[in-house]
Amino acid sequence: MWRRFVPRSNHTEEGEESGGTRRRIPKLKIFAKIWNNRKAKNQDGEEQLDGVQQEEEQHEEQLDEVTRRLIFREEELFSQDAPSEEEEDQLQKDFESLSVQIWMAVHDTFSPSAPSGEVLRNAVDSIQQQEKQDQRWRERPKEKVPVWRPQRWLSSHHKLLQKMVEVRLSEAAESDSAGTQQLSSDVKRQVCRMGKRLKEDLLMVARKVKDCYPVTMDILNVYGALYHQTFSARLAALTAAGLDIDDCSYVLFWVNHYYPEEILKNPDLEGQIKTPCLGSLLLQDNLRALEEQYLLHKEEKIQLWLNTLLKKEEENWLGDKHPELIDSYYFSPLAIDIIQMFNSSLTELGYTISSQDKAQRLTVHLENFLSSYRKCVDELLKAAPSNLHTVMKAQLVCEQQLRDYVTGLSGGVSEEQRRRCLEDLAAIRAAGYRCFIWPLHQPIKVHLSKLWTSSWMDGSSSVIDPLLNFLIQQLDQLSDLKPACKQVLLEDLHLDVVVQYVAKTMKARMKSRQQQVAGSQRVVEDAQKMESFFKEQGCGETLRLSEMLCSLAEILRLQDPASLHLEVVNLAQKFPDFSDAHVSALLSLKFGLSALDIRSIRASVEENRPPQASANQSPAFFSRVKVKWINNKINQMRVKSKSPVAAT
Repeated sequence: MWRRFVPRSNHTEEGEESGGTRRRIPKLKIFAKIWNNRKAKNQDGEEQLDGVQQEEEQHEEQLDEVTRRLIFREEELFSQDAPSEEEEDQLQKDFESLSVQIWMAVHDTFSPSAPSGEVLRNAVDSIQQQEKQDQRWRERPKEKVPVWRPQRWLSSHHKLLQKMVEVRLSEAAESDSAGTQQLSSDVKRQVCRMGKRLKEDLLMVARKVKDCYPVTMDILNVYGALYHQTFSARLAALTAAGLDIDDCSYVLFWVNHYYPEEILKNPDLEGQIKTPCLGSLLLQDNLRALEEQYLLHKEEKIQLWLNTLLKKEEENWLGDKHPELIDSYYFSPLAIDIIQMFNSSLTELGYTISSQDKAQRLTVHLENFLSSYRKCVDELLKAAPSNLHTVMKAQLVCEQQLRDYVTGLSGGVSEEQRRRCLEDLAAIRAAGYRCFIWPLHQPIKVHLSKLWTSSWMDGSSSVIDPLLNFLIQQLDQLSDLKPACKQVLLEDLHLDVVVQYVAKTMKARMKSRQQQVAGSQRVVEDAQKMESFFKEQGCGETLRLSEMLCSLAEILRLQDPASLHLEVVNLAQKFPDFSDAHVSALLSLKFGLSALDIRSIRASVEENRPPQASANQSPAFFSRVKVKWINNKINQMRVKSKSPVAAT
């Protein structure tokens, strides 16, 4: 006689016979039946519905209730000592019919013609009921287990979802949907279509489907993991045979930017999908290989661009061509071309490469370019072509633009790289100084040679007025230099004039206190004239040097050692490079100071100097005033430690 109960040990997987008599319908065959029914169409384009689907239409609104009735019948039937074979057969068929309706409800999740969410909600409730019933049977004697238990509908549900996801992405990749035909390759079109389908489906799950499932099932993350795995597998297959550089950058854009930033961080998904658990769409080895391919290509392209730009610029220099005049100022497009190229490259890299530290592989070429650019400018100065001045004016504009760009770079450049870049740019700026300002050094020195003469001290002869008249004539040659660049040169020129003025002062030979007082008044007057002149010319830094000259004048005027002491210390605090040699040189000009006064002032200056870190941030001035000769004077003062410092 046929056995109505089968020991648990005889239970087999789907599709195998149990006990040699009963046979469960494989769930995969049920899934196949669903797909075939969905694809079948008549000549009018309407779906062919077989008996199973018709039954679904009749009962789909009460799936959870049907499940409860079947479970009740199961409990009632198998509580009997000798269940009816016919009833058992019918119950098994009813469970199988119900399962088809359940899976079709789940399968229709993304269908435009899907029934209301209540149907899916009922189907999910039925799956949960079946899971609980499976658990109840596990707690009962093994020899009295129905042949169809356990049903494992939750596992079947996840398998169906996996199949659905695979089919949906496969169909999307192969479809000829609008909106992707403008893409230049089949790889790009496939990636874009699959990515769009993934995004649309996940958003639908988040907005509608999720509410049909209990929170414990975490259905959004179930779908998220399935779509991630399937999309990842499709990308791996696309990249396995190798990609050209356009396809490579497009795939990297999706993997490193659009998928994690635009899809997973969509407001409806962010914070709900466990993105750390998903990882990258590509395995690290594959991702590194694609990124290396992209970076090598980008490096080669940038290097070629930079070499071409610099070569073209040099050809213009050596061809005696004058730069273009824009708004009455000489201009070269070199810096703008370079900045635009690096901006676009770094922006693209930000969307393409996973680690922004790799941006330094691109910015190192900016560093190398600036080093080459610096050498070319130096060679230009040596060659001194007829167009030297106009070319250098254009290069000073480039230098300022590149300096602003390098200073403002917030990512993709290390501080060491930035420092080296700024050093090269400082050298280019110094080349402008050598071209326009250094030739004025000797004429300035000649004009200042009359400082501390009797006629200058008594006010009968001016030194600064003729010097400023000479300078204003020379500065006419900078009228076609961009004002911001001209300001830098004016600051250098102002500094040069004041440095030579102070150097000449510290070497002065005054014969009386009266000469010191008169000379100090002339220094104040000269400082005011220089400040006014350079301010009118557009120089931004004038007050600091003017105040320093006035402080020197005050030191020359003061006769009281205590007041003098305070003024010297105050000057050293404002100018940390006011060295001991400078202090000694200045004090050597004074009358009536004892060796004790001098030692006290020098010791106090050293004691009150700003910390080294603060000193390094202060602009240098006195370090440019050479006073090596004062060492002999210091030695003499040590010998005459008890006598006043005499004028020499």
